[in-house]
Amino acid sequence: MNNNDILRRLRYALSLSDAQVVSIFALSQHEVTEADAVAMMLNEDEEGAISCTDTQMGDFLDGLILERRGPRTGGGPPPAAAPELTNNAVMKKLRIALNLHEQDMLSILASGGRGMSRGELSALFRKPDHKHYRGCGDQVLRNFLTGLTMRLRSTS
Repeated sequence: MNNNDILRRLRYALSLSDAQVVSIFALSQHEVTEADAVAMMLNEDEEGAISCTDTQMGDFLDGLILERRGPRTGGGPPPAAAPELTNNAVMKKLRIALNLHEQDMLSILASGGRGMSRGELSALFRKPDHKHYRGCGDQVLRNFLTGLTMRLRSTS
């Protein structure tokens, strides 16, 4: 999935306004104007669309963590940013930001159309050099975001 699509889906799932998107970026010390935020929400083939880079997406997710969970305790330095933002890193940051436990993640994935076992889920959050690490495919992330939208925007 591309970063613009992830950003659009998260904005819809979390019911964020343009101003809220800008403030989330600002929490991670990344300056984005409202016009830039709107342009990032456009489809790639629309005029005026701006591509959301891995750095920008990582900053948005870090800002979301700060907004939802607050600053890190313990005074340790923040983790170093990866040069490329993978689907696994997006899932991990969303899990932290939304304070989701294993059962929550499994439930969200199931409601999004992708049932998964505990072992499969834990493999997504392992370090890439671990022998049981599994890369998160676009479809898994898409199903997670769909399930998250269903969970957060349900009317019942």
